[in-house]
Amino acid sequence: MTDTPVIAARGLTKRFGEFEAVKGIDFQVERARCIGLLGPNGAGKTTTMRMIMGLSTVSGGELSVFGVPVQRMTRELKARIGMVSQENNLDPDITVGENLIVYGRYFGLPPAGVRDRVPELLRFMQLQEKTDATVNQLSGGMKRRLVIARALIGASELVILDEPTTGLDPQARVLIWKQLLKLKAQGKTLLLTTHYMDEAQRLCDRIIVIDHGEILDEGTPQELIDRHVKGHVIEIRKPLPTGFVDGRFDSEDVGDAILYYVQAPRDLVADLPEAAVYMHRQANLEDVFLRLTGRQLREN
Repeated sequence: MTDTPVIAARGLTKRFGEFEAVKGIDFQVERARCIGLLGPNGAGKTTTMRMIMGLSTVSGGELSVFGVPVQRMTRELKARIGMVSQENNLDPDITVGENLIVYGRYFGLPPAGVRDRVPELLRFMQLQEKTDATVNQLSGGMKRRLVIARALIGASELVILDEPTTGLDPQARVLIWKQLLKLKAQGKTLLLTTHYMDEAQRLCDRIIVIDHGEILDEGTPQELIDRHVKGHVIEIRKPLPTGFVDGRFDSEDVGDAILYYVQAPRDLVADLPEAAVYMHRQANLEDVFLRLTGRQLREN
């Protein structure tokens, strides 16, 4: 059973009336890996995650979690999944420690076991000094760490993280990254959605890029960078220098400039006149994301 994927989807489809939100996608999530499910707003990420959680029915294809079709998942199997939602939906009327105790009871855990686990989780998320504080006394970063701790109360084997660091300052983000990497080292499986490409590049073993309900590509962050944006980006401001011939370079027009994706930047720079205004940098996952999904603003 150790070789069985934690999540396996084949031809997975979700329809809402005539609208097809997820269009027959195939993917797997292996144990003790962090997989990033990335896409613009409305790409189908949340719909896919809701089906994995058993919160939305599957319209077509196959979807299994822990080797069991989601339609037949028991309460015991669902208790092996922890969910970190986008919202800090904590109870503001009780203390930090009580939030974990109450949530632990939803998993059917014995009261003594939950009380023993609370200090352990608060230490893990560096909240041990806030046990008796109310939720409203916590900073934004502390609230996010408490939501993550809550998702782990049932010793979850699969943790689904829906934009876990949105709106946090760099220090809080780095702390959460560190603890998520520790979870993976402990054998937890993480499924992550995020709009921070540096976060995905740092945490994820593999990236699945989805848009309009279809998978555009998948691979390790470096594989996607090598495949779509070569490794280096040279941005040349418009108008292009007179006499510069760019036909032999992979490029993208972004309005006020043209981006060139190259393996050997010296080849392009050598062709530029001295008066050319350009910027050279390493390619990254954000370049991949924008190239695959486009640069048009998505409002939903």
